[in-house]
Amino acid sequence: MWGLPKHIMESAETLPEGTPLCPGALLHLSNRAAIDQALSRLARSGNLLRICQGVYMRPIETRFGQCTPHIDKAIAALSALWGETIVPCGGSAANCLGLSTQNPVREVYLTSGYNRRLQFGRHTVELCHAPRWQLTAPHSRAGTVIRALAWLGPNEIEDNLEVVWSKLSPDELNELATARAVLPNWMAELLSTHIAHG
Repeated sequence: MWGLPKHIMESAETLPEGTPLCPGALLHLSNRAAIDQALSRLARSGNLLRICQGVYMRPIETRFGQCTPHIDKAIAALSALWGETIVPCGGSAANCLGLSTQNPVREVYLTSGYNRRLQFGRHTVELCHAPRWQLTAPHSRAGTVIRALAWLGPNEIEDNLEVVWSKLSPDELNELATARAVLPNWMAELLSTHIAHG
């Protein structure tokens, strides 16, 4: 490897795991057309992963060979890059809280941005646009509860809320209480009842 591809890989190797590499950040090396062409070549050769249009990442070297970056790290970095809220979907949230034993067939995240499909090698991750209320408290257990209940729906919320309620800390309960203002009525009413009864 020589020339521009070599310089791009040298830049990529300085980045932490899961950090996006975009053409605009490489314009100090050459013009946009040459950068795009070099990135495409590096992706075809397996030196870089093409995550989606205009976004590349460096594969991680392990003792078992190359593997994709950890998805959570990559998603957090993309969230920062795009200025979007991105969180695991309701099915994953329910699974995390022990409210469902189903393992989602597809890896889906909810986003404040538009729908996208990300490709991490052979592994596909879908980003699905979600209403603002489903993205409430994005990095807390209270938000995980909201997304899990949204996925379970109005008919299953009561029994499942009972299961998680006693496991929530006072701070998490306060966060849920604050979130009621943006939640749909069927969820806000039941949360209010639980909060009122302590």
